[in-house]
Amino acid sequence: MPRWFEGLSALLGLAGASPVLLLCAVGVRLSSPGPVLFRQERLGRGGRPFTLLKFRTMRVGGVGAQVTAGGDARVTPFGRFLRKFKLDELPELWNVVRGELSLVGPRPEVPRFVDLDDPLWREVLSARPGITDPVTLRLRNEEDLFPRGEDPERFYRETLQPVKLRGYAEYLRRRSAWTDLVVLAETLLAVVVPSRARPPRREDLAQDPADLFRLRRWPVRR
Repeated sequence: MPRWFEGLSALLGLAGASPVLLLCAVGVRLSSPGPVLFRQERLGRGGRPFTLLKFRTMRVGGVGAQVTAGGDARVTPFGRFLRKFKLDELPELWNVVRGELSLVGPRPEVPRFVDLDDPLWREVLSARPGITDPVTLRLRNEEDLFPRGEDPERFYRETLQPVKLRGYAEYLRRRSAWTDLVVLAETLLAVVVPSRARPPRREDLAQDPADLFRLRRWPVRR
């Protein structure tokens, strides 16, 4: 999608969602001490770092893994509500306005989980990251896929992230303006009607990414 279209859409989205943004900000402030926004360094297009913005969903000072598994005690009750409906990601529209994110694209990763020498990572980082994509949409329940009692960072590095990475690359090979519009529409529908989402089970992660993330409906373009 054209950069001007994404920037304008993000500005309109921020304006239209301003009452929701205000309510979320008040809820975060009242739910636990600390800042309203969570800021974290992520890698953007070409591996350039930028600061991703989200509403804070965790207690300040909590010690734990850099990835969040289901039932993580650091997440506040209000934070769980925000995460369930993806409202914590609304501030990312400002990242879109700044040109750091696209509306649709591979989710940006924290630097410590990225291998810049990996050809697959270089392929994924050739595109501007985004707020949503088929991988993120399918893995809406990502936190629930982590096995109980196991090291969440190890599971993420060894099992979940490789699946996501292959899914990102597969989508980029099939991507077009039309597929981005379809993903946007499906994302909005999933937010409004969460019950429509059919999240995968842990054993489903062994599937071919084109099947797991329902990408075969679009032809390979590159």
